[in-house]
Amino acid sequence: MITLPQGIPVHESSTGYWWIKDDILYSLGKKDAVRGTKEEEEADLKKFKEIIGDRKMCMILDITYAKPSKREERDRAAEELQKMVKAMAMVTTSPLGRMVANLFFGLKPPTYPVKMFSNLPDAEEWIRQYR
Repeated sequence: MITLPQGIPVHESSTGYWWIKDDILYSLGKKDAVRGTKEEEEADLKKFKEIIGDRKMCMILDITYAKPSKREERDRAAEELQKMVKAMAMVTTSPLGRMVANLFFGLKPPTYPVKMFSNLPDAEEWIRQYR
């Protein structure tokens, strides 16, 4: 599982936390996250885009607490991720997190490399090749 870092800016959204370290974007979902309204999600996305700019990034996501989403949410996420992601590593030891990710990417296959890991060091080693 990924933990919040010390000494670098951490941004909070309605569903989790994210930060940039060594030109890799890390994301940690909140355990009891409740999806915000469409307006709140748009505000989170706008803030995210302001910080990363127009560049594509490598991402490492802790999906331990991932929950199933509605089709409209999956479609919107897939559309936005295509614009922002070079490669994505997902970290989880949760069977539910793994199932949610497999469902999401099974329904919307990405154009970027994606791989699942059970620990952060392996995810970081894999993602570095795409920086």
